[in-house]
Amino acid sequence: MSTLAAETYLTPAEYISLERKADTKNEYLSGQIVAMSGASNAHNIITMNTANQFYNQLMDRDCLVYASDMRVGVSSPVSYFYPDIAVVCGEPRFEDDVFDTLINPTVLIEVLSPSTAAYDRHEKFMRYQQLASLQEYILISQSRVYIECHLRQGSRWVATEFRKLADVVPVTSIKCELRLRQVYRRVIFAA
Repeated sequence: MSTLAAETYLTPAEYISLERKADTKNEYLSGQIVAMSGASNAHNIITMNTANQFYNQLMDRDCLVYASDMRVGVSSPVSYFYPDIAVVCGEPRFEDDVFDTLINPTVLIEVLSPSTAAYDRHEKFMRYQQLASLQEYILISQSRVYIECHLRQGSRWVATEFRKLADVVPVTSIKCELRLRQVYRRVIFAA
């Protein structure tokens, strides 16, 4: 969840310095700060259900699952984001020796809200595609049963949609799967 804050240009170094001292999270888009707002009950449940599925499937493999607070850095154009879930397989690489900005995620997941869906689908995805390590980008709706999975195939991204609780999303790059019935476990949709 995010909203564009008042326009104040910061350098990447200024942003990182401020962010490391901040009580709240902010994303960074080429000098602009994007404030992160709180998440809904459904958003939190979906994030934890999804992270839990990945964690259980990857616990005996050389992969790590980060939920919500791991910042991801994109070098060109310089941007910083807090995806809802990041998965890295192999050795995680960080921007510096503080180890709080991951630069080589394999899979990134965003849980969509009405206020952030367009931002996550377009602006973030366009920037995430600059990460050579990124193989899959997954968008999960919090307002209905719907998952959109983008898989890198060479220089193209191929999208697949899943709309039924019985569906299973193959997360090919890390040899996992997401069961929609578990992603949406205990989520109550608004009428």
